[in-house]
Amino acid sequence: MKFINSITKSTQFKESLKSSLVIFLLSASLISTEIIWTRVFSAEYFYTFAFLVLSLSILGLGLGSLTARLFPALKNPKNYPLLFIITSLLMVASPVLVLKLDIDFTKVFSSGIMILKVLASVLLLSSSFFAGGIILASYFSRSHKKIDILYTADLIGAGFGVLMSVVLMNLFETHIALFLIVVPVLLCGIILSRHIHKTWCSILIVLVLCIIPFSKDLLTKQKEERATVIFEHWDAMAKIKIFDFGKEAWGINIDNAANSPVIAFDGNWEQLKTKDNITSFPVSYLINQFDSCTFLSLGAGGGGDVLHALNQGATEVHAVEVNSFINKMLTSGFLKDFSGNIYNDPRVTVASEDGRIYVKRFKDKFDIIYSLSSNTFSAFASGSFALAENYLFTTEAFVDYYQSLSDKGYLVMEHQFYIPRMVGEVMDALKVLNVDKPEEHIAVYNFPTYRRKVLIVSKQPLQEETLNNAIYPLLPEYHKYIHLLYPCADSLKHNMVNRIVTNGWQSVQNKSPIDISPCTDNKPFIAQLGLMKNFSFDKLTKVMPWEFMGFPVSKLLIIIILIVVTAVIIPLNILPYFRKGPKIKAQGLLYFFTIGFAFMVVEIVLIQKYTLIIGASSYTLMCILFVLLLASGVGSKFAYKFRNYVPFVFILAWVIADIFVFPIAINNIADKSVIARMAYTVMWIFPLGFFMGMPFVKGTKKTGELIDWGFAINGAASVVGSVIVLILAFNYGFNVAILSGAVAYIFAMTLLLNKKRWY
Repeated sequence: MKFINSITKSTQFKESLKSSLVIFLLSASLISTEIIWTRVFSAEYFYTFAFLVLSLSILGLGLGSLTARLFPALKNPKNYPLLFIITSLLMVASPVLVLKLDIDFTKVFSSGIMILKVLASVLLLSSSFFAGGIILASYFSRSHKKIDILYTADLIGAGFGVLMSVVLMNLFETHIALFLIVVPVLLCGIILSRHIHKTWCSILIVLVLCIIPFSKDLLTKQKEERATVIFEHWDAMAKIKIFDFGKEAWGINIDNAANSPVIAFDGNWEQLKTKDNITSFPVSYLINQFDSCTFLSLGAGGGGDVLHALNQGATEVHAVEVNSFINKMLTSGFLKDFSGNIYNDPRVTVASEDGRIYVKRFKDKFDIIYSLSSNTFSAFASGSFALAENYLFTTEAFVDYYQSLSDKGYLVMEHQFYIPRMVGEVMDALKVLNVDKPEEHIAVYNFPTYRRKVLIVSKQPLQEETLNNAIYPLLPEYHKYIHLLYPCADSLKHNMVNRIVTNGWQSVQNKSPIDISPCTDNKPFIAQLGLMKNFSFDKLTKVMPWEFMGFPVSKLLIIIILIVVTAVIIPLNILPYFRKGPKIKAQGLLYFFTIGFAFMVVEIVLIQKYTLIIGASSYTLMCILFVLLLASGVGSKFAYKFRNYVPFVFILAWVIADIFVFPIAINNIADKSVIARMAYTVMWIFPLGFFMGMPFVKGTKKTGELIDWGFAINGAASVVGSVIVLILAFNYGFNVAILSGAVAYIFAMTLLLNKKRWY
């Protein structure tokens, strides 16, 4: 008998190990798919619309789980190999087909054809998640007594999927990574298959690898380029193209949205001094105010600012660019020779880092901090569930910039759209710093022909001579090309910038077509300029993917997702009530909905907030999300070791502590290395993740094999959480948003502590 029991336990252990391995591989592939698709569609379709399509597509995971509940025959293990084959094929084919649909998102609200194309895209992209959801729900339901082990495999697999996606995109480029992530799914088929299915999975792996040489063409939306593309690179940060504009300049294009010139230079400084086209907004006058100028290019891009500073005699130039590959091209790669090898000039320090972080880390002072149109048009930093932002243009950022200037230093920032908002932030920052007469330290220039504005903030009160020469000479004959919006002539006193400086942004907001309220580190949404008062159906004829004119496209997309989820997806989860068999009580469904909502809210806020500590790079997502999921996986394994109320109370306590500790941490560790900042993030987030992994396991104990239904409603709630958190963050900031997640966890605790069974 002991021998038989030993054999039985050994067999059970092997089956448990196999199940865990399969779930690990599947979860890794699914989250990698989500992240890589985000990178693909934010580059090809702009991040705002990638957010819409992918957020709705992720609903497929929950719908697959629901289908497994409605049709129990799908849970038969004999179906798994075929489901893995279907999942892998859909993972490869869906993004290719979506790009072939050639959706014009500017017409998505006015054209019936475009609406149908978007719906087709959602169905295509959700299909692989749908198939994956069936498999995961089936495993959870069939082996619900071992849910602590299986859910651990699910979460840790997802964590390693985050790591895998970033590593693959950086090593092999994004278009290749998208095909490689299919391999783990097919390996699942091989592990579970016998005979013919195992053969098919092996054949598909070979076919996928054979398709890789054509992957770039398959995943590129055909478009008319501005010039000949002479180089391309696509990693976890951005899709980069180099345009050939002729002998004088090339151009760097980032995600088909942002552009940065690369000026041709042959190393002849004497000849270069005769040229005046190095930069559109020269600061030669300001550089020459210093005997030894330390110059910071914030978002150096193609190095035009660096070349200008060196040409004008700056003795120390810091080229800070968050995209490390751009720096690599200029330092030792494709752009090195064309740019005159300026990044290897002994006067130049090259930093592949977030600009805000670099300013706080730099020990000395800058004489000039210079930034031209720095943007982050990318959804990557927050995954497909959050609209991208950065911390370069918040009130606290201007405090940091001002404090980093030398006694006679200047901050020079140019932007096409954000200047009114930035002016309000500067005024708030100078007041925080107790600067006497802050209005005397600021100037704003208008360049109508460029449709650009330049903001200058001076450590000393600005003198008339400086105002008249800071960029170009302010001469009457040049008025139509350059003039001051502040301080300005009486004839221009009505302009928005002047009124913000003199009367405050509040006095201007009511009549402003855009949101000009100052952004803070707690609410850093500089690009969310849209106001709901500007919404009208006649403006849906052509909707652009940005909010510079005040149309609230982000809020509109959020509303659409909420309508779809609440009107379609959530009602679908009620269908099992109309079938025979055991049913989860409403209390149980509400519990799984609440913890799904809460987990997503906390996750998104953490990614956004801790970007300020680590910096806006692919490593931020990799670090934060990997640690959170890994810790949650470990926590789920120990869920039964803690009383039911413990994880919920800890999460609430942690969130409250974080609200107060986070600002202190920024000031105390901002000057540390990126490794040290990542280590702090890991140590601080891991305990939270550990307890966040427990609620799902604890709820499963009260649902039994009906957990597939709970998993379905949990998936729908995750999408709801991903959009609700944005509404809260846009309007009230990250602290309120993450606190709402903690409160949701406490509500879930009250449901769990009720001793009644849920089925």
